[in-house]
Amino acid sequence: MILRAKRAVVVGGTSGIGFAVAEAALREHAEVVVVSSKPENVDIAIKRLAGAAKGFAVDVRKDDDVAMFFERLGSIDHLVFTAGDWGAMTGGSLAELDLVRAGEVFAVRFWGALACVKHAHKSISAGGSITLTDGMIAERPRRGAALSSAMAGAVEHLVRGLALELAPVRVNAVCPGYVRTEVWNSIPAEQRDERLRRMTQRLPLPRMGEPAEIAEAYLYLMRGGYTTGQVLRVEGGLGLI
Repeated sequence: MILRAKRAVVVGGTSGIGFAVAEAALREHAEVVVVSSKPENVDIAIKRLAGAAKGFAVDVRKDDDVAMFFERLGSIDHLVFTAGDWGAMTGGSLAELDLVRAGEVFAVRFWGALACVKHAHKSISAGGSITLTDGMIAERPRRGAALSSAMAGAVEHLVRGLALELAPVRVNAVCPGYVRTEVWNSIPAEQRDERLRRMTQRLPLPRMGEPAEIAEAYLYLMRGGYTTGQVLRVEGGLGLI
């Protein structure tokens, strides 16, 4: 399946993995629409993409905003969801868990993804696809992060259910490992390289993944006409250790 002239919407497409997906899809001559909650991020991304893509600001936490966006957008071929609220991904013991705030972990990555699928699926062509994003925390839980593991695992199970419900539209997910995106810029430069080295030194491929490498998984799932209900890991062998 080719992407030339196909319309792809990348929610979260203004930075990190999502931006790399948008770049890669443009190289395949797709018509790309990037979405972010912040208008300024949309403007910056469109400039970085040399005006080759369209962009819109949509708050995926607001069902009405999502519904209006996809209604106005019209028919599409592929939906990619990479948006994430990193501020909500905090650890801590179960005894310290604020159950009211706990819902924030699901707000963007799960409920936001589901809202986009809910309002976009009826506009997706029969040969089209939906690709969501989870994380290796679903496969390799750690102390203090049970809630994050549950959220990522919920995305994987959502994919399986939606693949049946929305067929013949294909529904899959990408599960990235450690990826060198802008989120790591919050760590002072003098500490960053050493921290990332320690994180990745035991991997079979002992380095961080690059967004462009992860983007190839999304492009495969957009093209792969006989693949649905799957979670594609791109994690340098993290699941093996």
